[in-house]
Amino acid sequence: MYIGIGILAVMVIYLVSFYNSLKTALVQISASIQEIGNQLKRQADLIPNLIESVKGFMKQEKGIFEDLTSARHQIDSAVKSNNGKDIDKAQDMIGKVMGSINVIMESNPEIKSSTLVSDLMNELRDTSDKIMYARRTLIDLSADYNVKISTIPGMWFAPMFGFTPQKGLDTPM
Repeated sequence: MYIGIGILAVMVIYLVSFYNSLKTALVQISASIQEIGNQLKRQADLIPNLIESVKGFMKQEKGIFEDLTSARHQIDSAVKSNNGKDIDKAQDMIGKVMGSINVIMESNPEIKSSTLVSDLMNELRDTSDKIMYARRTLIDLSADYNVKISTIPGMWFAPMFGFTPQKGLDTPM
């Protein structure tokens, strides 16, 4: 009888531990998505400073500001929803704005030689690196979580607790 109680106690402890590890993994995945959103917001906040510093050279400025405003709204809603697909869309939009700015900068040597512009571009590059790191972290966390719920014994217990596979982000880094 004591052996049966002991085995039952070990199983309960294992299930509680397993459940807690999966909940922890989900919280980490959510935090990683939020970090990507935070870095995208930072990037979107730096872009107006860059545009302001090269304003005299920009004939297409109005279109870029409209795209930037749209991207910032998309980032805000993506961060609030904590949804990977929304974050992907926001990151794509920011990438397009940055592409437009880069074209303008490359066509104007005066802009390229500006220290302020150079500093802002370095900050944007640093933020892009942080986004890539956060995406890599999200991919790793999602993969670890998915392995836990798709291998024995996780595949037996995860469905009992309602755990389903997590998808990372769709767009490439």
